Amino acid sequence: MCARHGDGTLEDAGFAPHGLSQADWRSWPGPQARAVETFVRAWWRAALGTAEPPYPVPDMFETACAILGGVTGPLADWSPGPEADAPLATCVRQWLDDLMADRRPGFLWEPSAATLTELRTWLGEHAPARLRSLGMTDLADRTALLALPYDARWNDPYWSR
Repeated sequence: MCARHGDGTLEDAGFAPHGLSQADWRSWPGPQARAVETFVRAWWRAALGTAEPPYPVPDMFETACAILGGVTGPLADWSPGPEADAPLATCVRQWLDDLMADRRPGFLWEPSAATLTELRTWLGEHAPARLRSLGMTDLADRTALLALPYDARWNDPYWSR
């Protein structure tokens, strides 16, 4: 079981850190279900708003997505900003090769194909400008390819440079 503390830290008591993702919390009474979603999204936004989150942002993203059952909320909460853009670059570097090949990155949870498409599309559309602002032009160019269908990604002139 994994206990979450108000300061955003986790205490692992021996079970997988995504235990709440295994609970059918969306079937709980409305106020309780909304409280879970509100907390997880606030925890995620708080991590993005600090220069030194309590855990690596890729792990926190995965935890939030596993609990929420998808990437929509965490991606919507990933607003541009200095604290949020640096870990975005970390995530892109960690996930890019797998996402380019339509593979699931090393996530512990099993996102659906539609969820991976949503992640690829969001990264391909939103991350390049943010990466360029960090001076990561090559990473930005490769990331932009994620918005393309698989064959178009690999047939893009980028790869023949």
